[in-house]
Amino acid sequence: MKIDDCFYLGRISKPWGVKGQVQLFLDVDSPEEYSELDSAFVEIKGQLVPHFFHIDQLNGNRAVVTFDELSPDEALALVGRELYLPLDLLPKLEGNRFYYHEVVGFRVVDSVHGDIGILDQVLEYPAQPLFRVLKNGTEILIPVIDQVIDRVDRVLKTIFITVPNGLIELYLDDVNK
Repeated sequence: MKIDDCFYLGRISKPWGVKGQVQLFLDVDSPEEYSELDSAFVEIKGQLVPHFFHIDQLNGNRAVVTFDELSPDEALALVGRELYLPLDLLPKLEGNRFYYHEVVGFRVVDSVHGDIGILDQVLEYPAQPLFRVLKNGTEILIPVIDQVIDRVDRVLKTIFITVPNGLIELYLDDVNK
């Protein structure tokens, strides 16, 4: 399994107790959806290694787990490592909710300007993520916020948006000069 075929689940954050348990930080919106999880890939030296475990307790985004077939020392050695799951295990999203990797390649259509290009990448910045849309080689950055996204059509592979007045012109006017 390659990292490109997986999504980041979280990390092994610290030891827990004296019986070889560790605490996982689950970097997901709905940790309860993973309450029955019994395995994950652990990234070790650039490789994904499958490990099996059982969840002893789940509290918000933190889970205490015991790894099957690992000694307490071996489990402790995994602290700080990242966890991954295959993309096909992501819960399905509907409506205007989407995973960033899912919409790359979608056409982007603005309510005023029409087809503005293809979503090339989602840039994840601390303040807010941005769609990087390419129109004839020109980069257009669109904020990924509910007020901008009107509709996501997975069948047509199209995102319909309404951007603030003047935003798209900032990018396209430079090309037309």
